[in-house]
Amino acid sequence: MAKHRILLVEDDEAIAFGIRSVLEKKGYRVITCSDMAEGKSLFSPETVLILLDLNLPDGSGYDFCRWVKERDDTPVIFLTVRDDAEDITKGLDLGADDYITKPFQTAVLESRIRAVLRRVPRTDAELLVCGSIRIDKKGMKVCVDGKEVILTNLEYRLLLMLMENKGCILPRGLILERLWDDDGNFVNDNTLTVAVKRLREKLAKPSCITTVRGIGYRMEET
Repeated sequence: MAKHRILLVEDDEAIAFGIRSVLEKKGYRVITCSDMAEGKSLFSPETVLILLDLNLPDGSGYDFCRWVKERDDTPVIFLTVRDDAEDITKGLDLGADDYITKPFQTAVLESRIRAVLRRVPRTDAELLVCGSIRIDKKGMKVCVDGKEVILTNLEYRLLLMLMENKGCILPRGLILERLWDDDGNFVNDNTLTVAVKRLREKLAKPSCITTVRGIGYRMEET
């Protein structure tokens, strides 16, 4: 199973290094950054949890939390020296899942992370992610940057096939063989070319869907 991807937004290098070192030893994949702008560029549907400092060089952690929650329900834990009841209440009202005041013991942080992830389970078998693209197989829902994209049945099945075989080259012949429609009609080569073109357009022309010239297509992280 892939490691849980945690985004740590913390401008104190010493604190960030310490948290990252401890969590990586526990098997987490920790991506660190020091400000909101970089945090926004690193955020993706693959992120399972955000550890967020409240005081950032280019704004407030409250603003970043609000930005995240407008796009996805990714859990957020605030890490801050501010322990006023008003600050804590504001963070929780914005949708944060927990609020830890500094200084704190790493064992406490680990425990809080485990508790949050238990409350917000993510089943790998039902959720497929590549870059900014996410498929919720259970709900048959496709999102790009947190916004739902409406696909035809053929486009959805094509994307699902690519996502389920991420990193592998799928020959056109294999794709055509699998993409029989519900009435048993065969999808021809030209239809596949058009479907790939339209799928790319609807997904905002992602670089993760690559054409392997003379062979087929591949979905890959970029």
